Amino acid sequence: MIHAEYSQYLMVVLMFFGAALYASVGHAGASAYLSIMALFEVPPVTMRATALSLNIAVASLASVRYLRAGCFQQRLFLWLVAGSVPCAWIGGALQLPHTLYRPLLGAVLLFAAVRLLWPHHPAIQSSHTAAVPWYAILPIGALIGLLSGLTGTGGGIFLSPLVLLLGWSTPRASSGLSASFILVNSISGLAGNLTLLQRLPPEIMLYLPAVLAGGLVGTWLGLHRLTGDWLLKVLAMVLIIAGGKLLLL
Repeated sequence: MIHAEYSQYLMVVLMFFGAALYASVGHAGASAYLSIMALFEVPPVTMRATALSLNIAVASLASVRYLRAGCFQQRLFLWLVAGSVPCAWIGGALQLPHTLYRPLLGAVLLFAAVRLLWPHHPAIQSSHTAAVPWYAILPIGALIGLLSGLTGTGGGIFLSPLVLLLGWSTPRASSGLSASFILVNSISGLAGNLTLLQRLPPEIMLYLPAVLAGGLVGTWLGLHRLTGDWLLKVLAMVLIIAGGKLLLL
């Protein structure tokens, strides 16, 4: 068994790599943080608040860097968050039974793993984006927001593949869109969760420097197209192990 002190150091290292990998595609890493905490048996009551807090830090950094690079779709973003923000707060304020939270979180982590391993769809390679009516965007944002609040993720793992496969965004634009979407939903979800938890877990301050450093590295890689597919596959396997553990144990 790994000593508790060494476990904390190992978690910090893993969270750095998780943040770097996710930030390279405009994500903030919540599903990676959740999988790491699940593997190290962090109490579920603090997992959502920790993941959302770290998400806010990394997504803030990623949003600024991707926006400066012109990777953003204002209209699509505004309609998505109009539906997602109130639903993320509602999801964060709900306390799911332990027997329901574990399989739901496990399913989210497995979905993230499938997303990372999914072969590229032809629509993803297109430079054309479809014009989408607001009434199609709004309910999708609401559903993603509710799930993000319930599970402690920012919703990027659902948003990115969806907008790419539907042809609503290009790969680079989706990075900036996801980063900004994750930021506002993480803030809303954390606000809702704090109505139950009342305070932030103190461990956040230990992980924060690591994820910010990872976010800096990841956004630099993403903006310079220096992503590593093999690293994403390794991360997907971590998500599969953590998700399977939550579903089966």
